[in-house]
Amino acid sequence: MTATRTEAAATTPHVADSHDLIRVRGARENNLKDVDVEIPKRRLTAFTGVSGSGKSSLVFATIAAESQRMINETYSAFVQGFMPTLARPDVDVLDGLTTAIIVDQERMGANPRSTVGTVTDANAMLRIVFSRLGQPHIGSPQAFSFNVASVSGAGAVTFDKGGVQTKERREFSVTGGMCPRCEGRGDVQDFDLTQLYDADKSLAGGALTVPGYTMDGWYGRIFAGSGFFDMDKPIRDFTKRELSDLLHKEPTKIKVEGINLTYEGIIPKIRKSMLVKDVDAMQPHIRAFVERAVTFTTCPDCGGTRLNEGARSSKIGGISIADACAMQISDLAAWVRGLDEPSVAPLLEALGETLDSFVEIGLGYLSLDRPSGTLSGGEAQRTKMIRHLGSSLTDVTYVFDEPTIGLHPHDIQRMNELLLRLRDKGNTVLVVEHKPEAIAVADHVVDLGPRAGTGGGEIVFQGTVEELRRSGTLTGRHLDDRASLKSAVRTRSGVLEVRGASSHNLKDVDVDLPLGVLTVVTGVAGSGKSSLIHGSVSKRDGVVAIDQGAIRGSRRSNPATYTGLLEPVRKAFAKANGVKPALFSANSAGACPTCNGAGVVYTDLGMMAGVATTCEECEGRRFQASVLEYTLGGKDISQVLAMSVTEAEAFFGEGDARTPAAHAVLDRLADVGLGYLSLGQPLTTLSGGERQRLKLATHMGEKGGVLVLDEPTTGLHLADVEQLLGLLDRLVDSGKSVIVIEHHQAVMAHADWIVDLGPGAGHDGGRIVFEGTPADLVAARSTLTGEHLAAYVGA
Repeated sequence: MTATRTEAAATTPHVADSHDLIRVRGARENNLKDVDVEIPKRRLTAFTGVSGSGKSSLVFATIAAESQRMINETYSAFVQGFMPTLARPDVDVLDGLTTAIIVDQERMGANPRSTVGTVTDANAMLRIVFSRLGQPHIGSPQAFSFNVASVSGAGAVTFDKGGVQTKERREFSVTGGMCPRCEGRGDVQDFDLTQLYDADKSLAGGALTVPGYTMDGWYGRIFAGSGFFDMDKPIRDFTKRELSDLLHKEPTKIKVEGINLTYEGIIPKIRKSMLVKDVDAMQPHIRAFVERAVTFTTCPDCGGTRLNEGARSSKIGGISIADACAMQISDLAAWVRGLDEPSVAPLLEALGETLDSFVEIGLGYLSLDRPSGTLSGGEAQRTKMIRHLGSSLTDVTYVFDEPTIGLHPHDIQRMNELLLRLRDKGNTVLVVEHKPEAIAVADHVVDLGPRAGTGGGEIVFQGTVEELRRSGTLTGRHLDDRASLKSAVRTRSGVLEVRGASSHNLKDVDVDLPLGVLTVVTGVAGSGKSSLIHGSVSKRDGVVAIDQGAIRGSRRSNPATYTGLLEPVRKAFAKANGVKPALFSANSAGACPTCNGAGVVYTDLGMMAGVATTCEECEGRRFQASVLEYTLGGKDISQVLAMSVTEAEAFFGEGDARTPAAHAVLDRLADVGLGYLSLGQPLTTLSGGERQRLKLATHMGEKGGVLVLDEPTTGLHLADVEQLLGLLDRLVDSGKSVIVIEHHQAVMAHADWIVDLGPGAGHDGGRIVFEGTPADLVAARSTLTGEHLAAYVGA
């Protein structure tokens, strides 16, 4: 009897093993329409669907967000006060969640002090190695840090001792590794004075050309009241002293019209107000000024290494820490393995594993001193993955946002193996993905759609990859799409010459990029594509470059404000109603006074997530009631902002509301496939692919004969790629020369001319391995790209 009971217990599964699904019920984040889905745990699940169909809303804004919120709630209220507050996603039930680790495509901050070594902690370990083994010994690990300055000081310290106040002299010193000249940035700023002022004019006559420095405001009163120079004398006639006071004077207290103020020279003022910001965060007119007036040259004292002489003098076997950080990581890993020093053996082992992870993930071509802001979206994502590769955690949910971005078909196989390895450890892997090669390895597929924006947000398919192929959904129908080579290619109208390109790993490259055609620059990740194009082409006159950088927008920014569409719309409303344009801005005179034009009222709840409630006064419309009485073509401004691009295109195209300037912008938005977006949708709710196409639409109207696109297929569904190819054709046919950095084989097959870099990555790349038509590349099969493209087109 006992034996039978034991056998029965062995065959009955334990109740703890029954939780093998993540259940989502009633998800309504962004455009999701009450979505119900069950996701198997310890499997690889791919989420597919057109850009804007709701994949990120389901995976990131619902599942991962709730997991992170619940983990944060396990900390004390005191600790939570220092953490980002997360609101509960709009969902009825989330069951079976495990700890989520998010590896997204957000570009790393372009802080000038942030490098690949600092963001992965490899630098921290390397500094300890040098502080222990470096000869001559110069100090603790911070003596090798370019973020720590050397300081020393002495003074009297007063303290209580047994109720008696005692003074003692104390000295302190900190030995840091920061180069004093460039303050650890590696480059020094030089100002082009001709861009700061017009020497033929006087200050009173408007000589200063720095944005915001007008003489009819406070600046004018401070300059005039300082008494350091004659306001009516042309700047070219200033004495040395006057010019120095104008440009370089340290902050000095002055009194102007009885008010205490501080006068400071223009150059230190610009440094403090403009140059401390990330270039991407600057307003467009300030960024244009900085790019014009400030040149960055390599620091002559440290040679760009960021380190002072002391840090560079301490060496291990003839190698300084600056040499180690400049090495290609694959070489540095070999060097670290060659160090045999029992006293720091655990540290060398940990550092070696981190560096090996770089090589394994296909980033062995980087160096630790590479600024993190220069990494592409795909490189940034893989750099973040390094922390998790050697992890011994299991039963964790890893969430990836298009991990194949920026990967050559040759590298996608390696990425697939890494994802499967994470799964095989017993983890749940959720991947938002468009590439068929990556979808093919999934155990389970969830397809969202049927279309984008308001036309999406539903689950249209769940099952295996084979079932998806037979399902008839948009993804299923396009999964086996293969572009064919063009039967005829366009003829060039001229060439753009690049001579002696040698930035990063390029080896003195000479190439003629044809004009008047569609040119694709390709090659394995790290072969030098971006270095060639962004280093030698993007900065030229007449070239408009559109990169993958994120759009920086607040909750108040929307497609209408970002594209400049709102300007002609406001003017049209103002003209039709005989009032000022500012009334039709939710950020200006027309804003609802209760919510200040935000449409919602935010209540801050300390360490709890703040609550946003729709404003009762304007009912979320953002404008004062009096403003909504003014109409154009029968619609008020809030109704216009609620329109989709397609509706607005028809509205502003004819009749009373006809506004050619607005119609031109809407045409371009529809052209890039954003017809479904509403004009007033906050930028913060757009997907990565939508943001990039919004950028493209904005720049398409700019005058410039050459358009450079950096991986425009990022975030695009297979069905959208066809539309993109049509758009690229229209751009070329309209007279523009289009240069595309791309790995997508459909774009390569569609090109008129291909430039292939390689043969490998890092110091194994940096050469042109093929130039010619796609048909010639397929026929020759002489490069990795040629082999993959031949297999893709079935040649």
